[in-house]
Amino acid sequence: MLTLRKVAVTGGLSCGKSSVCRFFEELGSYVVNADEIVHQLLTPSTDIGQQVINLLGSDIIVNRKIERRIIANKVFNNHALLLSLEKLLHPAVFCEIETQYQQVKIKQKVPLFIAEIPLLFEVNGQDNFDLIIDVWSDPEICLKHFIAKTGCDAKEYEKRMSRQLSPNEKAKRADVIINNTGSLHDLRAAVINLFNKLAHGT
Repeated sequence: MLTLRKVAVTGGLSCGKSSVCRFFEELGSYVVNADEIVHQLLTPSTDIGQQVINLLGSDIIVNRKIERRIIANKVFNNHALLLSLEKLLHPAVFCEIETQYQQVKIKQKVPLFIAEIPLLFEVNGQDNFDLIIDVWSDPEICLKHFIAKTGCDAKEYEKRMSRQLSPNEKAKRADVIINNTGSLHDLRAAVINLFNKLAHGT
């Protein structure tokens, strides 16, 4: 039997990563989301949560929960603090992804293992995967989707994008590019085509 491929899906803000992963999941792939793992880790009851509280202060706790918005405000203009936070979170995230991969691999019941990781290249996580898929879309389309999804403005979009590699740079570093400039139907068709190739080891 073929070894279960461990695939990362990345891309810029609001480019369609989650839609791509949803389509992969509908086709039978196992999908894990890095942001959801961070959310699970950032609770006062976890070791990582306690380390983050020690690093950033107890004021990040609101109603017994760690408030990610407060964390973002604390680290955005403090690069040293951001690096310290990343050193805590990123290894834990990749460790959890690897744990889930090994569990799924043993069961041998899914054709692909997919991890959605927006900042894959930025944290040098690409070597943890067999294949990197970049979802690319026109910046104007991404901005429109970002505003509709978050309610934030173009200035916030640019601010967040400034913390990432450019979409074109991500595309250069990826193994496969999914172009998401068409309809949702087009995107689904592209994922189905890629899934059929990857699931059969090509």
